[in-house]
Amino acid sequence: MALNSIQARAIARRRGRSLLFREKVDGYVMIAPWLIGLVVLTAGPMLASAALAFTNYDILTPPKFSGTANVERMLGDELFLTSLRNTAYYTFIGVPLHVAVALGAALLLNTKVTGIRFYRTAFYMPSMTPPVANALLWLWIYNPDFGLANIVLSTLHLPTSKWLWDKNTAIPSFILMSLWGLGSQMITFLAGLQNVPPQLHEAASIDGAGALQRFRHVTLPMLSPIVLFNTIIAVIGSFQVFTTAYIATNGGPENATLFYVLYLYRNGFEYFKMGYASALAWVLFLIVLVFTLVQFKLSNRWVYYEGDLRKG
Repeated sequence: MALNSIQARAIARRRGRSLLFREKVDGYVMIAPWLIGLVVLTAGPMLASAALAFTNYDILTPPKFSGTANVERMLGDELFLTSLRNTAYYTFIGVPLHVAVALGAALLLNTKVTGIRFYRTAFYMPSMTPPVANALLWLWIYNPDFGLANIVLSTLHLPTSKWLWDKNTAIPSFILMSLWGLGSQMITFLAGLQNVPPQLHEAASIDGAGALQRFRHVTLPMLSPIVLFNTIIAVIGSFQVFTTAYIATNGGPENATLFYVLYLYRNGFEYFKMGYASALAWVLFLIVLVFTLVQFKLSNRWVYYEGDLRKG
């Protein structure tokens, strides 16, 4: 009897291990397409570009190892510094403005008025416009001779502008263009606003807090994780501006809109300097990584999570 019990337990353990093994196999089979895509389409090309970053490679001839020559070239490359400066200008001005306007739009669309669904759809739809169509649309709006922007300014008796065709207003014009596509950030803010417990606002009102005080001390802390998320995504996106710049200005006038990724594209696919372009790509990766890590580090000081006892 005891032997049968021992055998039964052994058989049960073997069946359990067999079932666990089959579950693991099934799991790996299910994620195999993603794993293959990761290795073949992402990890593989990344490793290849890391190797090419230390070579002189023009596609037509085999890569030649050049050590840190590409990095040294960057330090003396005026166009590299110009593209970095233009991108930094776009990022540090455009991202805070983009996040603030998206939050403001979400606050407006969180009210209970007639036709609110239509307004939400209208605000969100521009973000679905394909980048090429978006660039062509804004080329017409910004046209100095017959564009809608100057027509509106003339109607209001305000001075007109050359917009994208003036090096002093080109990047601010791109920043205004970016506000056209704030729908995704607006939707996440709107979802966050609707998850703020109304009891908190009621308690603050009973204590005598006004609308601005409730927004500052109730709404913003509850939205802080979403602010962090949208800021990180916006920073990453701002360093990847390419399509609109390529279609609308191609880096002009006088390299005023030569953004980093556009310069990277030129080196790789116009000048066929694949080694140098790979080095530029890895510098961009490191810049974005540093910015993201800094934001996560600083978030401990201002981001509030429910249930986090460290936030008093």
